[in-house]
Amino acid sequence: MLIHEAASGSLSAPRSRPWSGVPVEAGRKVRAIACSLSLLISILGTVSCTAAAQPQSGASQPAPGATTESYEGMISDARCGAKHSAAIDKGATNCTITCVRAGEQFVLIDGDKVYLLDGDLVALKQVAGQRVRIVGTLNGTKIAVRSVVAA
Repeated sequence: MLIHEAASGSLSAPRSRPWSGVPVEAGRKVRAIACSLSLLISILGTVSCTAAAQPQSGASQPAPGATTESYEGMISDARCGAKHSAAIDKGATNCTITCVRAGEQFVLIDGDKVYLLDGDLVALKQVAGQRVRIVGTLNGTKIAVRSVVAA
């Protein structure tokens, strides 16, 4: 029956495609990829907006009425303190970063005093193993870091 209709010309003409010469399957794949990408972009936009609106999870809030002060000392990690491990065979900077990546916290060493540091990890990593000036709020033995610069 189909051969008879084709011979008589009664079959309808194929739909026109916006991309002539591109197979229908390829067009479907392109549309599927475009839809997936637009969904991914909208999800990433939502996640980044949500993350920007929330405070940093690791940063502690200073106590009400606490004053901001300036502190100077060496940035190290809680494991090594002022004496870095000779077994690691690295300088103070590399040793501190290695220990922090392993889960230790940054500390400020000021003479005999050791303060835990709570703040921007990226900024602290940039000055790891160096003498610094920190502006922050002291709460017990923990400093909520507002800014850090190499001294």
